[in-house]
Formats: sequence, C-alpha cells, structure tokens
Amino acid sequence: MNRRTFLALTSAVALAACAESPTYSTKLGPDGKPLPQVYRIGAGASGRIQYTVLDSVNALRQAAGAQPVALNASLNAAAATHSRDMAVQNRPWHFGSDGSSPIDRVQRAGYGGRVVGENISETFETETETLAAWMEEPSTRKVILDPTARDLGIAWHQESGGKIWWTLITGAPNLSAIPGADPTT
Repeated sequence: MNRRTFLALTSAVALAACAESPTYSTKLGPDGKPLPQVYRIGAGASGRIQYTVLDSVNALRQAAGAQPVALNASLNAAAATHSRDMAVQNRPWHFGSDGSSPIDRVQRAGYGGRVVGENISETFETETETLAAWMEEPSTRKVILDPTARDLGIAWHQESGGKIWWTLITGAPNLSAIPGADPTT
C-alpha cells in the first residue's frame, strides 16, 4: 500500500467516524426549558467532592474576609449520618429520626468543638449548584461565612433514583483546650 492510498483511507475513516458521531439532544419540559439531567455520584468521588466544596467555601470565605476552614472527619461522619437519615425519613430537616439535633450528632461522631451551623438540601443538583443555592439564602450563607467557623463537614446520600440529600456542617474547635490558642478568634 503506498503512502497516498494510506492517507486517503485514513481520511475516509476519520470522516466516516465524524459523520456517525452521536448527537446529543436535550429533552425539553412542557415549559420549553431543558429538563434536568440526573447527576450521578460515583463510588470514588467522595474525596473530589469534599475538596471541591472545601475549596469553594474557602474562596467564598476569603472574599468575605473570613479565615479558611478545614475538613474535619468527625463533622464529615455526622453529615453522612444525617444525609442518610433524611433520606430514610424522606424529608429535609435538621432533626434526626431519633430526635437528635446537629449538636447531638457531632458529639456522637466525636467532634470536641461546637456546632456553628448546618445546611441541608434535598435536590438533584451537583455540589457546586447546591453550594450556590445555599449562598443565595441569608440564613444558609451565614453558616458558610460565619467567621467563628474553623472546621467543615460535607456529605451526602444519593438514592437510586438520583435524588441527593446534602448536609454541610461548620464547627469551631474548643480553642480553650489548645495551648496558646485564642478562644476569641
């Protein structure tokens, strides 16, 4: 096979592949707007999602003049427990099926500080879309930007149909127990 024949054959295959590439169409709802697509969270996405939220929260806090927060394993565990529990109860609210409050849950998870706040959501949206929605509401924005917060927990539970139950918890460590720390900051 000579060089020209090879190039012509390669070009023909490439053009055929382009012509047969799938077209993606967005389904429209009765209002003419695109229907939402289900956001599926894969098994290995936990760290990526947590650090995406952490980086985004810290960028928002920096813009507001607040100190950054750090991921906290105990707060992550308390958030995960509550996300699963909200799904079982099929309602987004701050109380557990056993009557527990955010304070109870973080204490059970071993967090030694105090709860600054908790944001929850029942949605089909991504972590970034959920964070943006929380930033639009004054009460949930306050939880994210509270200058006393130093720790963050973020977790979710996704149902088989795609619904996601998000929980974000901010906390402040017990600074009086840390030598040299200023409990007023």
